[in-house]
Amino acid sequence: MANTAFLLIVNVAVTIAGFWLFGEFLIRVITSAAKRAGLLTGQIRLIKEWIWLLIAVLAIGGVVHIVGLASQFTTLTISGIIAVAFSLALQTTLSNVISGILLLLDNTLRVNDLIEFSGFKGQVVKIGLRSTWIKTGEGNIVITSNNSIVNGPLTNITAAERLQKEL
Repeated sequence: MANTAFLLIVNVAVTIAGFWLFGEFLIRVITSAAKRAGLLTGQIRLIKEWIWLLIAVLAIGGVVHIVGLASQFTTLTISGIIAVAFSLALQTTLSNVISGILLLLDNTLRVNDLIEFSGFKGQVVKIGLRSTWIKTGEGNIVITSNNSIVNGPLTNITAAERLQKEL
């Protein structure tokens, strides 16, 4: 009986530690990409908070399963229903956020890059999770979704040398 309780506690501790380590790794990778792209501190903090929220939900689900309060089928069913509801409700937003993360990780755009996109030419002044702000030669600000930028075509004029080195 004591061995079973001890093993249960060890399993729970290892599960929580594993999720924590994975969260730390994910935050470090995404934060470094976001800093390279010139994201504001508030935006980076928001990314960290969302990652920790996701990690906490996953860790709680793992602990509930290990403790035996829920069977595998129940856990999978409930998490599947929640995932479908979120993905349907936030489909466009998630698409733009994922595109924004890919832009940051791929190092495609940085603040101050001169780009040509969808018939206009301008300087990137802000890269957000959902949209990118571009200042045209006339001084207008064009705000476009990150999904549109990822789907292209995009010409990054000032980063051509940097991007060539990465190929």
